[in-house]
Amino acid sequence: MDYKKQAIKTSVVACIIDEEERVLLTRRCIHPFCDQWVMPGGKIDLGEGIIEALHREVREEVGIEIRVEGLIDVFEHLKVGSKNDHFVILYYRAAPLSVELRPNGAECTEAIWVHKDQLPPFDLTPGSRHILAKIFPGMALAGNELLPSNALGEVPGGAPPRT
Repeated sequence: MDYKKQAIKTSVVACIIDEEERVLLTRRCIHPFCDQWVMPGGKIDLGEGIIEALHREVREEVGIEIRVEGLIDVFEHLKVGSKNDHFVILYYRAAPLSVELRPNGAECTEAIWVHKDQLPPFDLTPGSRHILAKIFPGMALAGNELLPSNALGEVPGGAPPRT
């Protein structure tokens, strides 16, 4: 298989969960994943620390401060959009230090707190579904059938083994 040289986009996402088990979701208004519900995050700038980028992205998108609690998992999206982008996303669990949301309108049009029991009907990205299924085991999230059976137990979101 031929691979075209292009940069892999490394991003961070904050899975922000409050004391009432509500998750912060934003409706994305830029590509990729326009109109889908995601958790706040974005690309890490050159020279920027991972946690610094996480705090910056949350402030920019929804206007709140967070306390980062730890890495949940890494997920990759392959061949995304018309440019066939490749994203490697580091998902961190975080707690909100405030709850008044101010979506910026440039990257997300809505920001809402959703109780874990109300998550299943939301149109979430594959990475968001994967992460939320890890945090809330047993939750039936539509479309969480990510990997072929021969790749189960391997890296989440990874490509199936080459034959």
